[in-house]
Parts: sequence; structure tokens; C-alpha cells
Amino acid sequence: MIAAALAVTRTNVVHSLLYLLSTLLALAAAFFALGAGFAAALLIIVYAGAIVVLFVFVAMTVGTDGSAMAREREMLRQSWPVPAAISVLVAAPFLFGISDPIPSHATPVSAQAVGRLLFGPWAIAIELASFLLLAGLIGVRHIGRDRGPEQEP
Repeated sequence: MIAAALAVTRTNVVHSLLYLLSTLLALAAAFFALGAGFAAALLIIVYAGAIVVLFVFVAMTVGTDGSAMAREREMLRQSWPVPAAISVLVAAPFLFGISDPIPSHATPVSAQAVGRLLFGPWAIAIELASFLLLAGLIGVRHIGRDRGPEQEP
């Protein structure tokens, strides 16, 4: 939880991404400790692998100047109570509901069942999501490309 808070509050993008990665790995460890090894593996492969790599690509492509960082720090100083209150509202059910036991009627889901769903009735939705990620990647590359002085909008 500390790494998640640091991921949101750091102004250095690389440090923030490293904190995000450590948060995702800690969450995967929690899933594994709860007996959901497949969910932990999916979290590491999809989020810690693919999504964080995409964020690193964005951070390397889109440059930031000093004035943008100063504006962001000033906005954070002025409006930090609103995100803090929202964070407390989101975290409260997890903190107070942590003592509830796991329901006995919960059944584990196998990797084979997930594969049947992903490559069966949900195959088109999965492919559309991959095209959406590809479009986002191309859009980030297009927006962040280095333009010469004659090509400035």
C-alpha cells in the first residue's frame, strides 16, 4: 500500500513506474498466498509485464519540460484533499472487510477453464482489446514523436 501511494505521489516518472511495478508484484504475491496461483501469474504476465512496459514506452516517448512539472506540483498542492478523501473511501471497505472469512462455496478456476473462455465465446472481445491497445501505442508514438522546427503545429 505504501508503494502504491508512492507511485501516485512521485514526480519522477521512472520512480513512479518502479513503485507501480513493486505494487503489482506485491499484489501477485498476495494472490499466490491466498491460493490463486493462476491469477498471480496472469497479474505478473499481463500487468507487471505488458502494461508496465507500455507505460515505460510512453514515459520514454513523451518528454516533459520543467514548466509542466512545476504546474503539476502546484496543482497537487492545491487539490490533494480530494484524491486523499477518494482514496480513503475506496480503501475503507477493504480495511474493514479484511476480517471476513473466505466463503466456503468459492471454487477455484483452472487455467483450462479460463483458456476455454478466452479462446471461445470471448475471443472477439479479446482481439478487440488488443487492437485498442495497439491503437493507443501508435497514438502515443505519433503524439510523442520528435518534430522538427518546420513541422510544429
